[in-house]
Formats: sequence, C-alpha cells, structure tokens
Amino acid sequence: MSKESIDSHMIRVLHTLLTESSVSGAARLLGQSQPTVSIALRRLREITGDPLLVRSGSRMVPTSHALTLIEPAAQALASIDAILHPNTAFDPASSTCTFRIGSPDYLDVFFVPAIIDAFRQAAPHAKLEFKHLMMIEGGYESGLETGLLDLVIGNWRTPPAHLHLQPLCQDELVCLMRDKHPIPPGALTREAYEKAEHLAVTTYNTTAWGTIDIELARNGLTRAVTTTLPYFGMAPYVLVRSDLLFTTTRALASHYARVLPLRIEPVPGETPALTYYQLWHDRMHRSTATRWLRRLVTQVARTLSDAPQDAADTARAA
Repeated sequence: MSKESIDSHMIRVLHTLLTESSVSGAARLLGQSQPTVSIALRRLREITGDPLLVRSGSRMVPTSHALTLIEPAAQALASIDAILHPNTAFDPASSTCTFRIGSPDYLDVFFVPAIIDAFRQAAPHAKLEFKHLMMIEGGYESGLETGLLDLVIGNWRTPPAHLHLQPLCQDELVCLMRDKHPIPPGALTREAYEKAEHLAVTTYNTTAWGTIDIELARNGLTRAVTTTLPYFGMAPYVLVRSDLLFTTTRALASHYARVLPLRIEPVPGETPALTYYQLWHDRMHRSTATRWLRRLVTQVARTLSDAPQDAADTARAA
C-alpha cells in the first residue's frame, strides 16, 4: 500500500494507538472493536514500514520511529478538525485582528472619526486602517478582491454589480461659499450658479467631479470649473480666500460651515439624494469578523443619520 493512501481516520487510529500503547485501549477510545483496530495497526505497519508497537514484557511500547510520529499526527488531526469544525466565533473585545477600510477623503470629517470611536470602544485590542482610495494600487475593486481591503465606503451613483452592497444613509448636494461672497444669501439662482467660477475635487478614476456633474446634468445644470484640487480637505480653505463655489455633500459642507466663515446655499432646482453604502467582496462575505465590522459601520451610519442637526444644517443629512 502506498504511503499516500493514509486517510484522516487512519491518522486518528495511529495517534490513539501510539499514545495509548494498547490495541484494546485504543479500541475503547475510538469506539471500535479490538479486531478492527488490530487490522488497522497491520495496515499502518505496512504504510510506515515500521512495527510501531512492540512487546515489552506484558505491555506494548512505541518504537523509536513511532515516537517521532506522535506530534506530526497530532498536528495533522488538529488541522483536519479545524477544516471540518472551523471556529466561527468572533469576540471584538479580545480580538487583535487588523481591519482595513477604503474610503474617499470627503468622509474624513464626519464619518471616519465616528467609525474609529465606535471601533475603539468595541475592539480596544484590534487595529483599524483607513486607506485613501487614490492610494490603492489597482483601485478599490482590486483591493477588495485581493484582501488588501475588507470594506469600502462610498457614494458613487453606479457601484460595481459584482460586489456586495449595503446602503447606509443618504445625503444631498449643496453649494458652499464664503460668508461675504458677492452672491447674497438666498440669491443663488440657476443663472448665478452657472455664471460663477467653481472649485472641484478630482479623486481616483471614478471622480467626485464627474459624479457631481452627472447629478447636476440631471437637473439641467452646468458649472464652470476653473480650479481643481486633489483632496476635499483643502477645498474649504480655498473658499475662504476666493469667490469660488464648491458643490459638495451637506454633511461635509455643514462641518466646515461651523468652523470657518462659510455658508451653505441650496443648489438651484432639485438634485436627487446621494446614497452612501458599503461594498465588500464575496471572499469576505461569510467572515464573522468582517460581518461584525459591517454591522458596526451600519450602526454608526444610522446614528449619524438620526443625530439632530444644528442651524447651519437645516436639511437632511449607509
């Protein structure tokens, strides 16, 4: 019989025989008859080319070669048991896992801090890494497919169909400008919007600029973009020192309107709501750890959506 023919049952018999040093004792532990275990021992002797158990007075003892097989057999059985009976439990309080989330930087001021706070409270020993979508080689789809990312949060109008998707919450487009902008409060008409000079942020391949322009086009609006930036966090500080207009989400605009001399004006006409959602690949769909992470992100989004809004944020905020 070839050595490759040994199966998991024979490995278990081997380990039990060697640790018990008794055919009858092994038969009792395995729940088998003594003749059945004796037949298995003969097969194991043929496979290994070694007697394995030899007489020493009134008892059996393992050979020197048999002693070297005990630990490998135990490791093999542990690996087989892990395959057949995987441990799917996940305890965030004791976990030391590292989780990786990809997100655009327009979530940095309101969503990301809230996720970090909730994560640190629930999983104090685990690690959380946020990666900017522009920094992921091959794009976020590749990051999810290769395991570089566990989750991606965004609000693109048309996400990839092959990824799992869960809506989180909704937001709307507004216009952000400096307090003393030549366009008076409440006077941002369609004509004024289209005549003004605009600031835009370009990120990754699916650009926020392109997304916003698509939404504006659905409302019959166009804008003249004369300045572009690589990061959303730069835009409010440029607005303070210019007469540029910046079309963005209300959540981002509301934050900076509270801390800088900026004001929010509605985009003329009606623009459809933007939906934030989380995306993940099928390879992580059944992971208990990432399922917990997705639930945490969902709860944070729900908390932010339900939070009361101040005077600077008068409209609605996955």
